[in-house]
Amino acid sequence: MRSLFRPRAARAAAAIAAALLPCAVLAPVAAAHGGLTPVNPVAVRLDAYWSADRLTAALPVDAGPEADSASTGQGTGSVSAASADVDGPRPGEFIPPSHSFEGMPQAGTFFWTDGSGAGRTCSGSVVRSPGHDLVLSAGHCLRGYSGASPRRNLAFVPQYHDGQKPFGVFPVRVNGVYVPQQYYDRGEHAGAEYDYGFAVTETNQDGKRLEDATGGVQLLTGTGYWHAPVRMVGYPGGAEKPVECWSRTTRWDSDDPAEPGSYPRIACDAFVDGTSGGPMLVPWPGGWAVIGIIGGYHTGGHTPQISYSAYFGKNVRVLYGDAVAGVRPANPTP
Repeated sequence: MRSLFRPRAARAAAAIAAALLPCAVLAPVAAAHGGLTPVNPVAVRLDAYWSADRLTAALPVDAGPEADSASTGQGTGSVSAASADVDGPRPGEFIPPSHSFEGMPQAGTFFWTDGSGAGRTCSGSVVRSPGHDLVLSAGHCLRGYSGASPRRNLAFVPQYHDGQKPFGVFPVRVNGVYVPQQYYDRGEHAGAEYDYGFAVTETNQDGKRLEDATGGVQLLTGTGYWHAPVRMVGYPGGAEKPVECWSRTTRWDSDDPAEPGSYPRIACDAFVDGTSGGPMLVPWPGGWAVIGIIGGYHTGGHTPQISYSAYFGKNVRVLYGDAVAGVRPANPTP
């Protein structure tokens, strides 16, 4: 595990201090004098690449024979018979319904091409950060893109719906994907407690930073397992719109030795492949705060009615600090 002591703390403090400088100092000279904000050529290319046809044809990361993930979640995963018996609704348990909606600016979809060239998707949410450029998602969504791994047209599209990109396309920065080293080392089952990640984005095709365009949700850590009410948002694969559901989270202690740990658990119907990485939100002054994402135990759940999250504790806060400071991301162990 990388050092958590003063060198990293100093880098984080420097990055946060720089991000808090007046905007006029950070802005390009042309913009400061009323000129046009420089366009981002990478975003222009990706905006052209991700046409409406490609967007609507993209498949969830955790479905199909070309899935990037070694095993799938949200109703199609391969799990042991013993764990499958308990990874679902309890007898008589009320399952709140979900419904499609136009989405919210702070939630959206990652799009990329897999090794075969097929489009892939996973859900994510914009979290508040000093750089105004950070997206939170599941580790099993982002794990193929840390370090020098191929980017394959990786971009985030906030409030995507009906093949539209209302805020444009935000490329993910080279070496801008942060997944815990423990997730790489232990794998998606034994490391399910570390199934989360952050992506640092570039500006969109208009030169605008992500959080400046959409706003962000507050990241909360160390707040426990029980929350109510909770609003969960995700993008089902192949659907034209995202879905949302209101429910509550409780604590789930795994009895599966292959996938140990304790996880927030939530009952909401119709959260299928593609919703991985979607946020679990609670009301917060001025908007929303995120207390979990669809992932963790069985990469988010074995049935569409029950979802899980890795617990958001100090390790999430440390990873957030790494992403903010721009330290070198973790990589899969050779």
